[in-house]
Amino acid sequence: MSLLLTNIGELVTNDPAHGGSGPDLTGGAGFAPDGIGIVPDAAVVLDEGRVAWTGPASSAPAADDVVDLAGRCVLPGFVDSHSHTVFAGDRAAEFAARMTGEPYTGGGIATTVAATRAASEDDLRARGRSLVREMLAQGTTTVEIKSGYGQDIATEARTLRIARELTPETTYLGAHTVPAEYADDRAGYIGLVTGPMLAACAPHARWVDVFCEPAAPTAFDEDEARAVLLAGLRAGLGARVHGNQLAAGPGVRLAVEVGAAGVDHCTHLTDADVDALAASWSGAGSGGPGAVRPSDAGSGHVRPADVGPGVGQPADGGSGDVRRFDVGPRAGLGTVATLLPAVEFSTRSPYPDARRLLAAGVPVALATDCNPGSGYSSSMPFVVALAVREMRMSPAAALWSATAGGAAALRRDDVGHLGVGARADLTVLDAPSHTYLSYRPGVPLVHQVWQAGTRAV
Repeated sequence: MSLLLTNIGELVTNDPAHGGSGPDLTGGAGFAPDGIGIVPDAAVVLDEGRVAWTGPASSAPAADDVVDLAGRCVLPGFVDSHSHTVFAGDRAAEFAARMTGEPYTGGGIATTVAATRAASEDDLRARGRSLVREMLAQGTTTVEIKSGYGQDIATEARTLRIARELTPETTYLGAHTVPAEYADDRAGYIGLVTGPMLAACAPHARWVDVFCEPAAPTAFDEDEARAVLLAGLRAGLGARVHGNQLAAGPGVRLAVEVGAAGVDHCTHLTDADVDALAASWSGAGSGGPGAVRPSDAGSGHVRPADVGPGVGQPADGGSGDVRRFDVGPRAGLGTVATLLPAVEFSTRSPYPDARRLLAAGVPVALATDCNPGSGYSSSMPFVVALAVREMRMSPAAALWSATAGGAAALRRDDVGHLGVGARADLTVLDAPSHTYLSYRPGVPLVHQVWQAGTRAV
C-alpha cells in the first residue's frame, strides 16, 4: 500500500536528481559535501518499503494513505558506521579520571574485556538491544556493530552472534588490543586472531577491523595490522581500520593499501595520509583488493530492540529486497575517512580537521563510536552538532556525512539518501530545517522515524 508524506517544510534527499550527492560515489565524478538535495514544501511517496517519488507537495501523485507532517523537516535516516554496542560493565570512573587530567591511551579496553567475558549472553543481548533502541529513537536507521571486547574465541563469536541479531553490518574486531594473557606473546595472539578466532567469527561478520595504533602499547603495528586485514579479506570479509587516533601512524595508508571501505578516527593526519585518501578516490576503475560490490543478500537497518523474532530483518511492510556487499573490485570506490567527534569530546583530545579532508576531495563520514570507554554516546544528532561546532563543518556537510557519508563507508547505496528506489528510512524532525540539529544541540528534535516504509518511532 502506498503512503504519501506531505506538507514537509524541508526535505533533505542527498539525491542527485535534486542537486545532492548520494552515497554511490563511483565514476570518478567526486562529491559535493554541501549538496544535500533540498526540496522545500515537499512530499514523499513510499511504496513497498521503498521511496517511490519525491518532489514539491503541489505535484505529488495520489497514494493509498496520507500523513501530514505539518511543515516539519524530513531527512534520510542516520547511518552510524562505527559502534561497539555489545559489551558489559562501564568505565565511568575512567571518564571521571580523564576529566581531572589523565590522558586517554586505550588501556581501559581491558576492563571492558574482563566484564564482557564474565557476562551472560542474556545480559550482553539486553545491553546491545537497549543501545540500539536509543539509536533508533534518535533517528539512526542503519548501524554497524563491532566485536572486540572478547579477545577469545568464544566471547568474540558470541558478541558477533548477538550483534547480527541487531544488524547485518557486523565487524570482527578480534584485533582491538592484545589481551593480558598474550602480553608476552603478541605473535601468538596474531596467530589466534588470523586463525581459529577468525574461522569462528567470519560466519557472523561482514567486515574485519584492526586497531592500528603504534602509539598505544596494546594496539597493533603496521605489519601486525596488515596480517589481520589480509586474513580477513581471504576469509571473504571487507576491510575497515581504526587508525591515526592517538598519533600519526601507518593506519590510514594501510587502509588505502588494502582497499578498506573506511578508516576511522583520522585525528592525526600527515599530508601524505590526506593525499593517499584523496588518491584512493581519484581513479575510477582502480578499486583495491578490499573494494566491494553490491549483491543481493542482507540488510543493515536498525530495528526496535524489543520486536522479538526477526530483529534485524526488513520491517513489516518492507519489500525484503535489501542489499549486502561482498569483497571484490568495484570501479571508483576509495576509502572514506570516518570521524568520531564524540570520542574527542569524551577524551578531551584534539578534533580531526574535517575541512582539510573535504578540501582534498575525501568523502567524510560521521559516526558515534558508541562504546563504554572513549565515547559513550549513541546520539548521531549530538555528533552532527559537534562536527559543526568543533570541526567547523557546515550544517549541510555534517548532515551529508552522517547519512550518505556513513552509507559510503559501509559501501551501501540503498540507504543514506531518499532517491527513488532507496529504502524508505526517514527521520522527521520537530523543526523546520536540518540546521536545527546543530542550532539547537541537546534538544530532542526527532519526532518520527520510519524504516522500510513503516513507522518505528
